[in-house]
Amino acid sequence: MLPPGAVHQGLAVRAFPLEPFSLEAACAPADKRSVLILDGVTDPQNVGAAFRSAVAFGARAVILQDRKSPPMTGVLAKASAGAIELVPHVRVVNLGRAIETLRALGYLTVALEGEAELELEQALHKDGRPIALVLGAEGKGLRPAVAEACEARTRIPIAPAMESLNVSAAAAIALYEAARTRR
Repeated sequence: MLPPGAVHQGLAVRAFPLEPFSLEAACAPADKRSVLILDGVTDPQNVGAAFRSAVAFGARAVILQDRKSPPMTGVLAKASAGAIELVPHVRVVNLGRAIETLRALGYLTVALEGEAELELEQALHKDGRPIALVLGAEGKGLRPAVAEACEARTRIPIAPAMESLNVSAAAAIALYEAARTRR
């Protein structure tokens, strides 16, 4: 019954797909927990790892774009170590509008870009609002309109010998820093 190459231990279960939450149901009213937004991250391993970090650091939701994100498959679920079952996911058509909605709900919207001048820690200490962290795909980064929709454009300071971090590693660091500053 399983496709060739499927990893199993002699058991197969038919499960229903996880249904996404609406943005308002997952994120309103705003509280201290962060929200993670992934722009154009298509690798299910990276998305799964980002879900895992979202749960580890108490994020409220993970927001993905409908057409530029992988489906919630077994590969993504395995990479998340079960985290897709523990944190709501939201699918939206337009990330810019979702960011505007989050701002209206009281979130500080923070884009992560390697070339930004402002360090992430500095942006997070500006006020006590909950944080919506926006990360882009490896290589391409954030799309310009998505970055412009954010209130702050920040970077994670890393050694000059390394150009950038893997998006799931950057998500873990950013979620940790957001949780640390809101305690």
